[in-house]
Amino acid sequence: MNLALFDLDNTLIAGDSDTEWPKFLIKRGILDPQHHARQNDYFYEQYKAGTLDIFEFLDFQLAPLTRFSRSELDSLHADYMAEHILPIIPQKARELVAAHQAQGDMVMIITATNRFITAPIARELGVEHLIAVELEQDAAGNYTGKPTGTPSFQAGKITRLNEWLAARGETLHSYADTFFYSDSRNDLPLLSIVSKPVAVDPDDALRAHAESHGWPVISLRD
Repeated sequence: MNLALFDLDNTLIAGDSDTEWPKFLIKRGILDPQHHARQNDYFYEQYKAGTLDIFEFLDFQLAPLTRFSRSELDSLHADYMAEHILPIIPQKARELVAAHQAQGDMVMIITATNRFITAPIARELGVEHLIAVELEQDAAGNYTGKPTGTPSFQAGKITRLNEWLAARGETLHSYADTFFYSDSRNDLPLLSIVSKPVAVDPDDALRAHAESHGWPVISLRD
């Protein structure tokens, strides 16, 4: 069996679910557009440069989740999926996931975006296994605005993947081939340890690295 790992944002979807969510909340009048735009631009520049402080970003990104109960958030997410996510899932992405599944590969999405946002997207794509940023909950099951465990960002993706594999009594070497599809320089740590790294609609830094190392560069955009 092979292991096929997929980044989510700008890889399996033609956009970033972490930025589409606040756009949705702004449209609903829940977030202040000017304040959020300034903060989001600040963090996005760090992300592109590979210098993002993931904990500082998560404090900012997760704060809106604390305003609502889980049932309210689930209702909001259903509308968010319909309005912001379904239109940006390329058919080529669905076909690539399905092709790996058809040949019996273990398929997983591994993302630096939190589980609240990404779990329904993974279900829509038919992917059972998901590693995402986990969220702390209070006694009532509502989100506190804090992450738990190691964020699955940069080298944290390796940590979280190894934890998942160890819980199954496995390592990467348990699989014949290990694929990882990603668009971002931030995923170079994990891309560098799988046997089949693939750059998908990559940023400039990842494209240059992929070309210099002979990695495939593909597009999943329709």
